[in-house]
Amino acid sequence: MKIIVPMAGRGSRLRPHTLTVPKPLIPIAGKPIVQRLVEDIAKVLEEKVDEVAFVIGKDFGEEVEKNLTKIAENLGAKASIYIQDQPLGTGHAIMCAKDSLEGPAVIAYADTLFKADFTLDTSSDGVIWVKQVENPSAYGVVKLNDKNQITDLVEKPKDKVSDLAVIGIYYFKDVNILKEQLQEVLDENLLRGGEYQINDGIEKMKQKNYIFTPGKVDEWMDCGNKNVTVETNGRVLNFLQEENSEKLVSASVELKNSKIIEPCYIGENVVLENSTVGPHVSIGNNSEVKNSTIENSLIQENSLVQNAKLNNAMIGNHAKFDGKFTEISIGDYSVLE
Repeated sequence: MKIIVPMAGRGSRLRPHTLTVPKPLIPIAGKPIVQRLVEDIAKVLEEKVDEVAFVIGKDFGEEVEKNLTKIAENLGAKASIYIQDQPLGTGHAIMCAKDSLEGPAVIAYADTLFKADFTLDTSSDGVIWVKQVENPSAYGVVKLNDKNQITDLVEKPKDKVSDLAVIGIYYFKDVNILKEQLQEVLDENLLRGGEYQINDGIEKMKQKNYIFTPGKVDEWMDCGNKNVTVETNGRVLNFLQEENSEKLVSASVELKNSKIIEPCYIGENVVLENSTVGPHVSIGNNSEVKNSTIENSLIQENSLVQNAKLNNAMIGNHAKFDGKFTEISIGDYSVLE
């Protein structure tokens, strides 16, 4: 089994945090988004993952490639790195990894996290993960027949045809078939808004009588902008506390007249002084918090926060914050004193 992860977009809605770090490598509860994504997929699949192929932007750099390789190797899988040099859509991004498009595979976009507990239907030709939503007109949705098979993919329907939104994770029993259909999409120059879309490849498969069924998830968590990323951080912390599956507070944290209200993630060599932290706070390695009260916030590595009362805040790496503002969003190496 392979996992294909298109992740070439920098994440403009999450700026300034994505000016220095690609969005899929922003940490959620101490782990990069893309790492949590592939680990969650691996838990759902019954087959061993033998390759993870990442499609990245041309300016991501060698350090990012090393981090992605480590993520795959931690799953016991081979890492393959491909470059998408132009933002030409999901279909184009997938075809950048065409050398890895053989056999059974999951394709997953690296800006979403999910929680699911189900058996993958490997009897169908493909599975599209969906989540029931209240406002279908804001999403791409699937329409089902009485056999629980997907008959239509509808993008942001004006009229209600379904409330099952596509979350951006797909399974293909033989992803080579998708590759063949996407090659036709490229050859025909079938563009939508200037981009080649995966849905057109899936539609060509459906026209050739390949069967797709829905895989329903229990939770769907977005990381598109600062507010939803902070919210997702809190939801993941809740799940991890319930599962007791990861150590969330490092033994090396130094508490000086301070209190942690769980659930929180506190990394290595963090100093908390005269502060109350939590609930739903993540603090990266080597950061310091002094004379502060922090809840529902995400602070990355090597940063200093003092004299603060933070809620719904996001602070980057190597940042310094000393001030009265509450709902802040400052990127790497920023200083507010």
